[in-house]
Amino acid sequence: MLQLLESRLDNILFRAGFGVTRKQTRQIVNHGHVLVNGKKVDIPSYLVKPGDVVTVKSRSSEYLKNVLESIDLACAPAWMTIDKDALKITFDRIPEREELDPEIKEHLVIEYYSK
Repeated sequence: MLQLLESRLDNILFRAGFGVTRKQTRQIVNHGHVLVNGKKVDIPSYLVKPGDVVTVKSRSSEYLKNVLESIDLACAPAWMTIDKDALKITFDRIPEREELDPEIKEHLVIEYYSK
């Protein structure tokens, strides 16, 4: 289940540093600024598959310019490749459980989604 959550489009953008919070990345997706394999996707829960290329298409937005200037590629997850200049993320593979944040409390995630 955690691997599925890591595959969500809004989470991919968040992990890549294209937003400070997941709420911000959901807003970027909702407003139509994201392409997956060249097609516009405006659903934050869209599941990205290994090999998919995610592109942020709007460079003119001041908000996006400010967010993208703060991207730290040194913090990029090992399961994706980020091209900051092209505003492109390649989702290389689904992460292993050991690669995820060790502070994730799986039982709380399961409890939340079971309601």
